[in-house]
Amino acid sequence: MMRSLYSGVSGLKVHQTKMDVIGNNISNVNTVGFKASTVTFSDVLYQTSSSASGPSQTTGKTGVNAKQIGLGAGLASIQAAMTTSGGSQRTDNPFDIMIEGSGFFIVNNGSGNVFTKAGNFTVDANGTLCNANGYAVMGWQVDPNDPAKCVADNVSPLRIMAPENTTVAPEATKDCYITGNIDSRDTQIASDTGKTVSMSFYDSLGQSYMLTMRVVQTAESTSQYSVTPINIFNSDGSSIFMNTVTDPETGAVTYESTAIETFTIGGQSYTATVDADTGAVTFDNEEGNFLTFNGATGHFVGVGEQDSTDTSIPFKIAATPDPFETINVDFSTITMYANSGMSNLESVKGDTKGYNAGKMAGSMSGVSISTTGEIYGVYDNGDTSLLGQIVVATFKNASGLEALGNNLYKTTMNSGDFDGVGEDVSASGGSFTTGVLEMSNVDLAQQFTDMITTQRGFQANSRIITTSDTLLEELINLKR
Repeated sequence: MMRSLYSGVSGLKVHQTKMDVIGNNISNVNTVGFKASTVTFSDVLYQTSSSASGPSQTTGKTGVNAKQIGLGAGLASIQAAMTTSGGSQRTDNPFDIMIEGSGFFIVNNGSGNVFTKAGNFTVDANGTLCNANGYAVMGWQVDPNDPAKCVADNVSPLRIMAPENTTVAPEATKDCYITGNIDSRDTQIASDTGKTVSMSFYDSLGQSYMLTMRVVQTAESTSQYSVTPINIFNSDGSSIFMNTVTDPETGAVTYESTAIETFTIGGQSYTATVDADTGAVTFDNEEGNFLTFNGATGHFVGVGEQDSTDTSIPFKIAATPDPFETINVDFSTITMYANSGMSNLESVKGDTKGYNAGKMAGSMSGVSISTTGEIYGVYDNGDTSLLGQIVVATFKNASGLEALGNNLYKTTMNSGDFDGVGEDVSASGGSFTTGVLEMSNVDLAQQFTDMITTQRGFQANSRIITTSDTLLEELINLKR
């Protein structure tokens, strides 16, 4: 009689535990990265009244099964659905990241690494990427020997907005293209006025300059043109060869030469002279470099000396100290085709692959994160720089991780260990999506169905207890 009472009690306990799990699932239906749990039961010990016996050839009796009375239900497992992804919630926050795949973010509170599916990250006062609990997001650092990739080494905190990452150094221009088309029947380029083309460039300090040149058709041939400098200007539009001097007493304005006086283009050297009264800049050399074309095809032949076949010429400003690089000015893409008597010429900084264009110093204006976790700083000079890479941890048995609360998990003996390095999210077929969060994977329809069956199970077990109590009451009443 007492066995049924205790069986009923065990049934109440396991169904109460299942209801506790269901309640926790439903309460976290909107928790970022939450993984719902399921409960399974198992029967427990059995009391054997008589053991099984086999058939006997001697007596002719058949075999008899054992007589066992079960002692109730027990809790078999509580297992989280770690491999089932939750829904996607768009946030448009660049630091909100969702993992597509089985990996976990690696975060650290200073005492050890733990793991999470919640990708709602932010940046702290030190520029470290962290989660809502102040745990640093871990990943790989940029290779000091190759700033275009990260080193797959032990994970460390990603200080993406550290002071050294908030700016990028300037670079001097080393290559420039003059592109376009010259129409030999263009009256402007055939006159002394010529066609003006401007070439912008940077020095090693990030200062911007503009070299203006005049292209004029020579008297000897309609297929040959002279390229001569007009002036070189600062970013404020004033000549680099001239300073304005204002008398503090009279206010009279005069002009004087700067420390920069000479420069070379191709085989020609030029020294600037400044008119003290007007500020006009003139050069001691009126010779230019020759652009030569094939008069029959309009194809470019060469630039430089009279019969040169070089495709480019060097340009260098002489200064002390010297922030200027020698710039390779390439004319090879210019053509001489008919174009309704119109010529168009322009300059493009950089070589054929876009390198050596130079740049001004840049300040960070934003951050972008690729689908494989590379974090790039975006700067106001148009530059981008790799700052680090978010990596993930994967486990043979992710359901074996132990939940710590706050969307965090740690390894156990049955989950598999973390090797300290992690892996690229794409190594296991996954990817990152930025501006999106993974929400809870709780299925409310399933939870409410489980709630109904759990309630009925609890109710049925309570009836076992009340019925057993009635039987005990009848037994006690026998002596009356």
